[in-house]
Amino acid sequence: MPIKVTLPDGSARLYEQPVSALKVAEDISPRLAEAAICAELDGVLVDLGHDIDRDAKLVLHTFKTDAGKDIYWHSTAHLMAQAVKQLFPDVKVTIGPSIEQGFYYDFDRDKPFTEEELEQIEERMVSLSKQNLPYTRRELSKAEAMEIFSAMGEDYKLEILNEIPDDDIISTYTQGDFIDLCRGPHIPHTGKIKAVKLLKSSGAYWRGDEKNKMLQRIYGISFPTKKELEEYLDFLKQAALRDHRKLGKDLDLFSINEDIGPGLVLWHPNGAMIRHLIETYWKEEHLRHGYKLVYSPHVGRSNLWETSGHLGFYKENMYAAMDVEGQDYYIKPMNCPFHIAIYNSNLHSYRELPIRLAELGTVYRYERSGVLHGLMRVRGFTQDDAHIICTPDQLNSEVEKLIVFSLDMLKHFGFREFLIYLSTKPEESVGDPADWDTATASLRSSLEKIGLEYQVDEGGGAFYGPKIDIKIKDALGRAWQCTTIQFDFNEPVRFDMSYIGADNAQHRPYMVHRAILGSVERFFATLLEYHSGNLPHWLAPVQMMILPITEAQMDYARKLEEDFRLQGLRCEVDTRNEKIGYKIRDAELKKIPFMCVIGKKEEESGQITLRQHTVGDLGSMSFADALSRIRSES
Repeated sequence: MPIKVTLPDGSARLYEQPVSALKVAEDISPRLAEAAICAELDGVLVDLGHDIDRDAKLVLHTFKTDAGKDIYWHSTAHLMAQAVKQLFPDVKVTIGPSIEQGFYYDFDRDKPFTEEELEQIEERMVSLSKQNLPYTRRELSKAEAMEIFSAMGEDYKLEILNEIPDDDIISTYTQGDFIDLCRGPHIPHTGKIKAVKLLKSSGAYWRGDEKNKMLQRIYGISFPTKKELEEYLDFLKQAALRDHRKLGKDLDLFSINEDIGPGLVLWHPNGAMIRHLIETYWKEEHLRHGYKLVYSPHVGRSNLWETSGHLGFYKENMYAAMDVEGQDYYIKPMNCPFHIAIYNSNLHSYRELPIRLAELGTVYRYERSGVLHGLMRVRGFTQDDAHIICTPDQLNSEVEKLIVFSLDMLKHFGFREFLIYLSTKPEESVGDPADWDTATASLRSSLEKIGLEYQVDEGGGAFYGPKIDIKIKDALGRAWQCTTIQFDFNEPVRFDMSYIGADNAQHRPYMVHRAILGSVERFFATLLEYHSGNLPHWLAPVQMMILPITEAQMDYARKLEEDFRLQGLRCEVDTRNEKIGYKIRDAELKKIPFMCVIGKKEEESGQITLRQHTVGDLGSMSFADALSRIRSES
């Protein structure tokens, strides 16, 4: 009986005998066969050389697909490990996965890899790629695999094997003289790797546990063409210029002091002013949209976290308990239990709902030092938390309002392009399935009613409820996570939340957890990188810098400073004994929106010469005209 291979467009091809996925690709087009990286058979990723011996649905992946990139970069990680083993035979290999952009491999070596050694490894990878070495899969027993890697002295592979059940089938992949323990799949041969660049080396603990040995990690990237690699390296240069850590230092916004602790942020005056402006706008908008502001403590007794379930499923991300009069207290990793306690402190009628509680609440989570990253990943951060507690019939209206509110707020900060995801019920979940259906339908219908395009992440919801994620897209095409609208079917049950319905009976409310900004710290970093430090005028910590040409104009400069401040403008005077050209260049580097240049001529005429950042000289004008010009940017 012929084998029927069904393609994504619904067409089918018939074969009289087993056929490889690669042969099917060749039959479709030689160009597709050349571009193909791996195949997907009935939803399972396989090598292109895998024989199809039954009726199946076939998807061919190229570098343009997420699966294709993943397999391509993982295969390059194997190639890098081969090059390292050839150049440094005493090094032991561990694991080498693909990541969001590229790949890495961890090696057990006593000293870090130098820049010169990375260049050597890269050259060897290029040489090996030109040999078109096939990636060959072999399936074997655990005992056979143990014997192979034991003979090689690869202790880390043995540790991994020891954790696999004895009766499992093990797979290895070999290219040339290198063999690795791997599930696969892989690209057909090394020749598909046309362009590679090793980016950096850093330390990394085995399995991410600081109790384990420090390994040496090499990061890299690869592409099917040199042009794609060049474009990516240019992207990295542009991204480096926008890096919030660099901008934070250049603009004197924040710092992280190792004596205080990694992942703990010090906000400098300029950064604190921006944060103040963000938070003030946030509070005003929430009050305008019917939210009630609350404050909650930074610590709570252990029984609170036992009830919430955090001590059961989240303890590894919490800091150790503090003993207070014989009771264990924990620094809060989340604000939710406190908001629920505020709600539960009184009985509520259906007439009071919806209740919307909002807080800029600082939380603390134990993040491993290896994942800390500027403001993007910290140990202490402030979430713009809110919880909407409502009845079932209020659900759709509340979700619709919340989506519109979220997008309006993000647009106010200058964001324009959004990626929206609807995440549905995972395999393991809590709560009534009917509630899941109702909540998911509410999220879906709200998005469609508003007319928003979205992608469905099947099974991507949290175990306690479905959610909507809103990401912003920047000038470099990067997506940044901001808003999360998350249903919670767990906490209302755990804390026995209720309201009195029209029937005079108790009912369980729906609770929507949401954060529009995500966290103030990460949002701040996103804002900086998105605008490349050129923040909207209303957010600039210093909106105007007054630049006297000589000391003789200092009194006039001070008077202007006072006059502008009385008009609500944040301004400062550059009092340094420097030439005016230097002062202008410095103000430009600090990305100050406006500069007011004053010399003898301006003082005598009562005029000012106005300059705008990135625009240049706007000419001489009166105080009133300058103020009007500046306000037009707000």
